[in-house]
Amino acid sequence: MVTGRVDDSLFDRHETGSGHPESPARLKAVRAALDSLPLHKVTPRDATPAELERAHDRTYLHFVQEQVASGASSLDADTVICADSWGAAVRAAGAALALGEAWLADEIRHGFACLRPPGHHAEHNRAMGFCLIGNISVLAHFLRDQGKRVAIVDWDVHHGNGTQDIFRDVEDVGFLSLHQWPLWPGTGRESERGAGNIRNVCMAPGSGDVEYLRAFDEIVLPWLDDRNPDVVLVSAGFDAHAADPLANQQVSTNGFGEFTQRLLSRGRPILSLLEGGYDLPALQASVREHVRVLCEC
Repeated sequence: MVTGRVDDSLFDRHETGSGHPESPARLKAVRAALDSLPLHKVTPRDATPAELERAHDRTYLHFVQEQVASGASSLDADTVICADSWGAAVRAAGAALALGEAWLADEIRHGFACLRPPGHHAEHNRAMGFCLIGNISVLAHFLRDQGKRVAIVDWDVHHGNGTQDIFRDVEDVGFLSLHQWPLWPGTGRESERGAGNIRNVCMAPGSGDVEYLRAFDEIVLPWLDDRNPDVVLVSAGFDAHAADPLANQQVSTNGFGEFTQRLLSRGRPILSLLEGGYDLPALQASVREHVRVLCEC
């Protein structure tokens, strides 16, 4: 049961400026968490324009590329860009695809992608929330095109509005998001069902391991069993941790390991992509726990 890891130094060149929570220091912490684990190295690549256009509007992609080339400093109040941001975003989406290709080739059973910029807030034609390209959406479309049944579980503390936007009319790709409610970006009500493929699980502020694991047992796992995917893609944000500054949840480091154990209990492969997590010690410890469990199962 080999677990893969994909990463690239280009991600560090996506500079967001002093004080921005989504900084290159996040990957330094993640790498320190993973270096001692027995992981198979997956070589990243760039996503092609055609692969990006499966998830995003062509005009939008050209706009982002042009904004980066022009020297613009941001796409909105939260989403900072620099000269290397487009290259990093294209490589991040391609790294996710490389992880999927390694799984399709039976090189790995599970996998974790150390990605920046993150992706789950990027909508079909709009950047937001630190995100330029929907990495997990690009990967999900790719695997779907290969004839695989795909389900996405997003446990980032913020609703994965971008992923929902991209797949809201795609009945055969399931998307489930557990997120603090109410909280930015204000989407993710339980009434938002898409084409019947969307499931939103609103977690009250202050929810911790007990509440989240109850949601896994009562909602997430039955939903996955009903959809019966060939592979589970995880938008792995770690900002529901009790130490995280951008939300109000109380999940422990061990809790993220328990989330992982719950998903693995059904015997399906997991390909996990880094999303949020902004307290560096908590991020480092939580990523290690998540990936350690993947390596042992």
